[in-house]
Amino acid sequence: MTSIDRDFIDSLPKAELHLHIEGTLEPELKLELARRNGVDIGQSTVEQVRGTYDFTDLTSFLAVYYPAMEVLVTEQDFHDLALAYLRRAAADGVVRAEIFFDPQAHTSRGVTFSTVVDGLWSAVQEAASLGVDAGLIMCFLRDHSVDSARATLEASLPFRDRIIGVGLDSDERGNPPEKFAEVFADAKAAGYRLTMHCDIDQEQSITNIATVLHEIGVERIDHGTNILEDPALVAEAKERGIGFTCCPLSNSFVTEEMKGVEIATLLRQGLKVSIASDDPAYFGGYVGDNLAALTEAQQLTRAEVVQLARNSLEISWAEAERTQAWLRELEEIAAR
Repeated sequence: MTSIDRDFIDSLPKAELHLHIEGTLEPELKLELARRNGVDIGQSTVEQVRGTYDFTDLTSFLAVYYPAMEVLVTEQDFHDLALAYLRRAAADGVVRAEIFFDPQAHTSRGVTFSTVVDGLWSAVQEAASLGVDAGLIMCFLRDHSVDSARATLEASLPFRDRIIGVGLDSDERGNPPEKFAEVFADAKAAGYRLTMHCDIDQEQSITNIATVLHEIGVERIDHGTNILEDPALVAEAKERGIGFTCCPLSNSFVTEEMKGVEIATLLRQGLKVSIASDDPAYFGGYVGDNLAALTEAQQLTRAEVVQLARNSLEISWAEAERTQAWLRELEEIAAR
């Protein structure tokens, strides 16, 4: 059994870089927002809502995930959602949170882009009082059209000072990264940082990873553990300092296990692997829970847990001065 306790894990300053804010919609808040906005969700108790959070793979998860967002209507709703997450993150030792949001999932049902961003941004500003430095990453839904992604990029430009980067998520089947290559090129030209999901064990997983590295030019890959299928790509990612944002608990829901062996292998080979919680309200754990589960399953050493925290800070898109301060704090804690 590992001797690393949860207090040690939570004491480490860390960045969470793979967190879908819509995936932090806990049953209690979902029910509260449904009542606030007069949305009939078909459930009247927290237990009933929790019972709907049931799925066996990525497809069945998305079938639950997107309809749940119907309760998010007003700017206050998005603020409350984000602030609830940021409070949980602070308790787990998160000092930097880079939060994914899916504007198309909201604008497609009549919620304005500004409503989403203004609500999230107000929570980001409030997070400073919690000791969390936060930023927003706008994701395109890969199962929507390229035209929809381009329209979303254009809608984001008036809010450029509030959004640090763009990503790509949702159903990867039949939606390879090259579908959005031109949109990502335009986003990069507009000053956005780039990341993309390469979900685990999908069709053409290794081909898609090669594409995001060579054609899209991402700085980070979300999930991406299938890269181990190609040692040359592993070596390239290591040389380039590509970040990986891995989510053990969500992996264990959409595949047979958490991909702990793969995550630990990449870590031990010196790649910039970090741990995050993905959609914690649905997958049963926030970032501290993910770190604890991986530590236990793979018998990680204290030095390896510290390295995961160090990686997360180093591959974050925070200001360099803040990153260096967090790294110094991390080293002081690790040395004690």
